[in-house]
Amino acid sequence: MADSIDYGNLMHSAMRSLIKTVLSDVKEHGLPGEHHFFISFDTTHPDVQIADWLRERYPSEMTVVVQHWFDALEVREDGFSITLNFGDAPEPLNIPFDALRTFVDPSVEFGLRFETSDDDEDEPALHSVDEDDEHDPELTALVEKPAEAAKPPKKEADVVSLDAFRK
Repeated sequence: MADSIDYGNLMHSAMRSLIKTVLSDVKEHGLPGEHHFFISFDTTHPDVQIADWLRERYPSEMTVVVQHWFDALEVREDGFSITLNFGDAPEPLNIPFDALRTFVDPSVEFGLRFETSDDDEDEPALHSVDEDDEHDPELTALVEKPAEAAKPPKKEADVVSLDAFRK
């Protein structure tokens, strides 16, 4: 038995399992409602398979959007493959879960970020992405917040005296 519990690796495994479950559901049923994903990954990972021109354009990290048009989504234990449209040119991508850096669904303000050894923290981070997220402004920028005007105005609490109801 180990001397300590490796929470970092356990959390990464749980986060990858969540993404695998979500992508498997999308493969079977499609994207529900307004859901869409911003997925960033390490293009230097040895098992990432992308077109040479994409690797040249994104030598270290790439973010893809899974929204309106995607094809051939396949989900495996170790990763997923998908065909996405780049300027009217369909391109197949193979992305291992180990290469993921972020997974964001801005429609529900949900995001996961995988910390790497060269990040500030050693532990993986699980973030609910919102306007106040100071950890990763790029993730926050991806989240579309409803306009302030669409929010109902905050109302002060009404104070009711119980004396009015006493006999």
